[in-house]
Amino acid sequence: MRYISTRGQSPALPFCDILLGGLAPDGGLYLPERYPTVSRAELDAWRGLSYAHLAFAILSKYIDDIPAADLKALLDQTYTAETYGFTRGGENAAEITPLCWLEKGKLALLELSNGPTLAFKDMAMQLLGNLFEYVLAKRNETINILGATSGDTGSAAEYAMRGKRQVKVFMLSPHGRMSEFQRAQMYSLGLSPADDNIFNIAVTGMFDDAQDVVKAVSNDAAFKSRYKIGAVNSINWARVLAQIVYYFKGYFAATQNNGQQVSFCVPSGNFGNICAGHIARQMGLPIRELVLATNENDVLDEFFKTGVYRPRSSKETHVTSSPSMDISKASNFERFVFDLVGREPEVVRKLWAEVDKGGAFDLRDTPYAARLSGFAFASGRSAHADRLATIKSAYEHYGVTIDTHTADGLKVALEHPQPAGVPLLVLETAQAAKFAETLRIALGHEPERPAALAGLEALPQKVDVMAADVERVKAYIVRHA
Repeated sequence: MRYISTRGQSPALPFCDILLGGLAPDGGLYLPERYPTVSRAELDAWRGLSYAHLAFAILSKYIDDIPAADLKALLDQTYTAETYGFTRGGENAAEITPLCWLEKGKLALLELSNGPTLAFKDMAMQLLGNLFEYVLAKRNETINILGATSGDTGSAAEYAMRGKRQVKVFMLSPHGRMSEFQRAQMYSLGLSPADDNIFNIAVTGMFDDAQDVVKAVSNDAAFKSRYKIGAVNSINWARVLAQIVYYFKGYFAATQNNGQQVSFCVPSGNFGNICAGHIARQMGLPIRELVLATNENDVLDEFFKTGVYRPRSSKETHVTSSPSMDISKASNFERFVFDLVGREPEVVRKLWAEVDKGGAFDLRDTPYAARLSGFAFASGRSAHADRLATIKSAYEHYGVTIDTHTADGLKVALEHPQPAGVPLLVLETAQAAKFAETLRIALGHEPERPAALAGLEALPQKVDVMAADVERVKAYIVRHA
């Protein structure tokens, strides 16, 4: 399997080569040259597999330059009950992504946030850390990871990479824009010899400003090569690939046989999480509908309702109580548009030439508008008042405590009822403890948190604050790389 750029001007490469690089040299995103399909016989064989074994079955279709025995060992090392042990009371951590039924057979939460940082990003990032370590050791190389986070990616990446001697992590986050818990998770790293490969940079601006800096540095081919810059943001294909697995696992958990369909509702800011669902559907997983949920930063909801993709400036981006979705330029959206326009890279180049200039594109009067319905997307929007009401309602009616992003998903899911016999799974993207400030308002009390994370906010923190300036960030990397 080889990987091509959405912009068509970079050579096709094997998996291990794109694993370390992030963006393609032409500024595009890597995708496999084709999506492998899954037969009914394979679905039948996969239904009873453990999470790690299911991951091996799926990833083997995409990775052929890591020996099968080594790949299986990496997956067995990654997906353990010990790593994903922060479950709700009474649940089996060995399931890795257990289902929490709200209405039996009809509506459920797919729990993706039982890992070390209580966010769904751990599902892919723990694997990414092990893959990086494996490939770098084989090649006797080092790497400097540069990333941007709106909240959860940063801590998930840092916890996955901490202490890995061949890796340094430089993570940009929007200064003062994350929750207290999120800041404590990230900024408490980098202080001890055990994690002195971690560097946190808080930029004065929004997430999109931080993301723009990462893209600019990654597009400087000479700097990227000299300082061996890699990426762990959702622009990294391996992140999306790892996330495909839990759509299959959720499907098997919610159904009795492979003749049934399931729908998923996904809180989405950067389009990476739901992009994995799109690819699972392209592979043949019986997904009836993918429901995308945004917060007040509703660029993606606007596109799926109108056909217009209109990214906002950082000044137009709202600061909300679901901060990990405070994003107005969805980096992974380019992957979906590549499929939407028939995998024609010249079309993608033309569309993103406008986006990269700060503009928009309109597909309403193009042949692509008619194709959009064939990808089975729906969408909706949630605001702060909706969030509070949904958190309270979930607690009172279902007896579960959900975080603000999952609340956005549940609110939109309830607006998209499915036909009888089609379960709707809401992807639970973080645990409520990460957003205690809003949970106190909604419920009047503190959300529960794992005992192992008590007192996290009181730990010493280390972070460097600077403007969202490409040259300043480069200089910082040069000093510490």
